Amino acid sequence: MFPAATELLFAIPEHKVPLLGGNRDSQNDVFALIRHGDQTCAATIEGKVNEPFGPTIGEWLSAPSDGKLARMRHICELLGFDQTPPPNIRYQLLHRTASALIEAKRFKTDEAAMLVHSFSTTKMWFDDFAAFASLFGSKAVPDVSAQIALDNGAKLRLGWATGNPAFLVI
Repeated sequence: MFPAATELLFAIPEHKVPLLGGNRDSQNDVFALIRHGDQTCAATIEGKVNEPFGPTIGEWLSAPSDGKLARMRHICELLGFDQTPPPNIRYQLLHRTASALIEAKRFKTDEAAMLVHSFSTTKMWFDDFAAFASLFGSKAVPDVSAQIALDNGAKLRLGWATGNPAFLVI
């Protein structure tokens, strides 16, 4: 995911990031500030075992309120999308990535990252992650992060990390 000389500066579990529109923050399983080489990264980490990434964009926008529409416009702006992504994309991946970009700006880091830490032995929901990564022109590969340069100059890293299920504490 990151170069060998990587240092976790700090991590916050259940970190909430306010998003425009709607009435709920994006609650990230973990927010971390990471240093690798001379770079600093603001990372949101979504832990998964067997649960899905929640509703698709199509499901989430099935009866859109003004708040949801404002939130979707804001997220699309942050991610550099000209229009709402296809309805099969999982909404949670969008707002977790937007959270990383918001926090990268707030902490003035060199890059943002949205990482999925999966403990599923069958890589459940990887196809959803791969479909999301393809929106950025990136091919998702487990345990390899993709580096993306957004049109606004922001640097984004997307990654799927495979965790050892033996270390999972329930």
